[in-house]
Amino acid sequence: MGIEPNEVTLISITSACASRGAVDEGKYIHGFALKLGVLWEVKLVNSLINLYGKSGYLDAVCRLVETMPVGNIVSWNLMIASHAQNGTAADGVGYFNLMRRAGINPDDGTVLSLLEAVENLGLLKLAEGVHGLITKCGLYANATVATGLLDLYAKLGRLNYSLKVFGEVNNPDKVAWTAMLAGYAVHGNGREAMELFEGMVKAGVEPDHVTFTHLLSACSHSGLVKEGKNYFDIMSQVYGIEPRLDHYSCMADLLGRSGLLNDAYELIKRMPLKPNSAVWGALFGACRVYGNIELGKEVAVRLFSLDPSDSRNYIMLSNMYSAAGLWRDASKVRALMKEKGLIRNPGCSFIEHGNKIHRFAVGDRSHPESEKIYTKLEEVIGKIREAGFMSKTEFILHDVEQAVKEDMISKHSEKLAIAFGLLVTNAGLPIIITKNLRICGDCHSTAKLISLIEKRTIIIRDSKRFHHFAAGICSCGDYW
Repeated sequence: MGIEPNEVTLISITSACASRGAVDEGKYIHGFALKLGVLWEVKLVNSLINLYGKSGYLDAVCRLVETMPVGNIVSWNLMIASHAQNGTAADGVGYFNLMRRAGINPDDGTVLSLLEAVENLGLLKLAEGVHGLITKCGLYANATVATGLLDLYAKLGRLNYSLKVFGEVNNPDKVAWTAMLAGYAVHGNGREAMELFEGMVKAGVEPDHVTFTHLLSACSHSGLVKEGKNYFDIMSQVYGIEPRLDHYSCMADLLGRSGLLNDAYELIKRMPLKPNSAVWGALFGACRVYGNIELGKEVAVRLFSLDPSDSRNYIMLSNMYSAAGLWRDASKVRALMKEKGLIRNPGCSFIEHGNKIHRFAVGDRSHPESEKIYTKLEEVIGKIREAGFMSKTEFILHDVEQAVKEDMISKHSEKLAIAFGLLVTNAGLPIIITKNLRICGDCHSTAKLISLIEKRTIIIRDSKRFHHFAAGICSCGDYW
């Protein structure tokens, strides 16, 4: 129509590109802005930073910030968030420090971006520093900020800190209640989650579909079948919330973990929605735990069809075959993985010490203190063997000699991280470890015994949940 766009037009279209992930179109708008000579407009530059940050183009983000005439608080917040969301969280924290040196006071947007960066780094001391910053800047009254903080503490294994923050929130909203509920769920505190839910209802806060997802998850992680079924029913009957895929996934997991595999299968077949990989994956996990090879094969075929590039499903089927001694079938699955070019994600465990995250892999000797770590590990394993514990070598899913299996399983990444934690942490503090995969049964049993013999609390977060080991008992009740 011959009407020339201005910077307001470009801000709107760039925001649209960011919301749709249309980075190529966004680049065109960037070039058009250069041509029009309107890149002096801070809001437009911020909109472009948001676009490139969401799309993973960090180099473009940095160039924009370096060349913009004058940035504002939004520019800094976007820089921190862009790095937090793209695997360079440490750089995001670095930009926060630069922002403070520039004399710019943080706002709630800054803190929320910073909380995301700290979560990705997994540094508890840094989280406590951000907590102090929130208090100092008077942002504690912001329910969104407080909710982000309690969620962070829960993900770092400090559920008691989360509960303290939640107790200090004035008139917590639905998001805050749900975040606390989610914390209880991932730590396997099903009873506490139910009590919190009842408190939420009594406070007059209406639960939504997200609330019920975490509530059902809490029931699943605690083996509360009867209670989980009841909440699934009242969700629609009392609150008018129709079950979504997440809810069916939780129910399949709840039934499957309790050994009710046929009930879980029937639920999936009857559900009005088309089951996705999460729903079938919940049943698949139960098939592995209970050794149901026939149903596991059927579910695996469905998962291969839904997501043929997800290596985890092939690995789980291979492990099911190996655990049953079906080495030829396991070999066929691994050959299929190789044919598709799929790579197994190696198991790694992480522990914080000295403002740094220390990483361990199976049989890892790259750590500067590896000799001391292995000596300590041999010492504690010797103690628990004297107590009569034998390694559960059935969790080594390779057709090798028994002695080789025992050597392999004794060097799992969790055990190395625990040994390191015993060496460097004070006796009164818990040893907190994060693992990228599910903890194996032998490491789980070993952690229980180490907590008893060494009189230490050990907290391990695996890909499914938190495990709190103390006095020879795990919070999951050996149910995960």
